[in-house]
Amino acid sequence: MEETNLINQTRYSKIAKLMHWGFVLLFAYGVFKQVDDVAELSDPSLFRLEIFFAGIFILLLLGRFVYMTKTQRSALPENTSYIQKIAAKLVHLGMYVSLGSIALTGLAIGGLYWIGLKEGLIMEAVIIIHEFSVTGTYWLVGIHILAALYHRFKADGVWSAMVPFAKSEN
Repeated sequence: MEETNLINQTRYSKIAKLMHWGFVLLFAYGVFKQVDDVAELSDPSLFRLEIFFAGIFILLLLGRFVYMTKTQRSALPENTSYIQKIAAKLVHLGMYVSLGSIALTGLAIGGLYWIGLKEGLIMEAVIIIHEFSVTGTYWLVGIHILAALYHRFKADGVWSAMVPFAKSEN
């Protein structure tokens, strides 16, 4: 069997898969319930929900990062090019950074609103960073999905290591 035809048998743990797909749902919920205007934070129940959601999101994200880096290894085959391995790491780390930045800047927006800085240069700067982080996350998730589809069609085992449906033919 040629080296290029070797199928990687790495499988992620059930916890890793739960965290991965749970974050897909958690992020989708965050996008769905997003605040469209900072003035909406004047509703105390919405304000508390936003603070709670961002705090839980950060804790779960940090827990996922620690779990994945300490217990799981990449499903990329050994013969994957160095450039592709670095690109995969950068996209994954970029998603952690951008997702964390969304939650942290969301908390900063809430904090600024709470202390009365409801508008102005500081609030605008934090909102711009928040929006940049959201856009960056969309791009990184898109790249991640395209890479997953690439591996699905390459049938090298990467897709099947994390995706519980539409298994690639090995």
